[in-house]
Amino acid sequence: MRELIKYSFLAKIRDLSLVFWPLVFPLVLTTAMYISIGQMEESDFETIPAAIVTQSTGEEDVFQEYLKTMGDDQEALISVRPMVEEEALTALENGDIEGIFYSGEEPSLTVGGSGLAQSILQMILESYTEGKQTLEDVSELHPEGMEAAIRQMSDYGSVTEDVSLGGRTTNTTAQFFYALIGMACLYGCFIGYQSAMDLQANLSALAARRCVSPVHRMQWILSETAVSFGLHFFNMIVLLAYMKYILRLQFESSYAQMLPVVIIGSMIGVTMGMFITSIGKMGEGVKIGIMISVSMVMSFLAGLMNADIKNMIDRNVPFLNRINPAALISDALYCLNVYDAPARYMQDILILLVMCVLLLAGTFLIVRRERYGSI
Repeated sequence: MRELIKYSFLAKIRDLSLVFWPLVFPLVLTTAMYISIGQMEESDFETIPAAIVTQSTGEEDVFQEYLKTMGDDQEALISVRPMVEEEALTALENGDIEGIFYSGEEPSLTVGGSGLAQSILQMILESYTEGKQTLEDVSELHPEGMEAAIRQMSDYGSVTEDVSLGGRTTNTTAQFFYALIGMACLYGCFIGYQSAMDLQANLSALAARRCVSPVHRMQWILSETAVSFGLHFFNMIVLLAYMKYILRLQFESSYAQMLPVVIIGSMIGVTMGMFITSIGKMGEGVKIGIMISVSMVMSFLAGLMNADIKNMIDRNVPFLNRINPAALISDALYCLNVYDAPARYMQDILILLVMCVLLLAGTFLIVRRERYGSI
């Protein structure tokens, strides 16, 4: 077994295509994405425009004062303009404002869509409502502590804060890098492709020589899988180190904590390539095209090109993300760096492990049944 691994390794490191696609291409793409997203993050945050429609007949409206306070800062999160209802609805329809606050005994909010701006406006309304309820409870149960409660609730900090990539935040730019790691893991399929080529006598001269040897095919498969996995795991170690220590993407979890994800991810990529290459008698170009298509579609659905895609699938077709290796890898990294959800993390890892076993078993069943009348 040791000799099989040795010569398989020597054969693979001499193939430059096995170096470029699984290692060099993800590094280049990471650098380009880092530069482009870095420029995005340097742009100024735009204040969210909103309207306030007064429904209270009182001389003083606490809710309006609350909104005014939030817009007093130089870098205010929101900008609220008083309007009558008809004017506000027209402005909302034209996209001039993101939402309409209605003041009164029970403040409310009307928005014209869904997105980050609308979520922030909703958060502001909920913050006021919860604070109001808290003060009412204190007034009823412990009136002697009312002054302290008002002072404590008035001493709130900025609603937003700058955080680095990977901090405990749902920063959508992080999704691009997590999905990119998922894509890089799947690119191990190119190494798995070469392994499968070296196992089928009708596809390569090396496989033809192996076919007439007395070595059991399971040994060939295991040795090829071990070498391919080792090479691609090295690629992923380099990529992860490049992200964390060269580009300084400050992932919340440690380097060691993320290694299990890339270990399983590397295995998924390799076994996926071996399985696809083992199926049918299609030409090399067709099989490579299938691997590229499958990898890129899975990466796209995991949020590589648009971070909202993965969230949309989670809401509407969650099962699709449960069978997408790139989405599972991205989700596992989110659990480590953002969610702090060990149960969901373990679920992602277990699903990936099951996929690895199924793909490897499928490859073995296909290859072991191959028979050749002549070579």
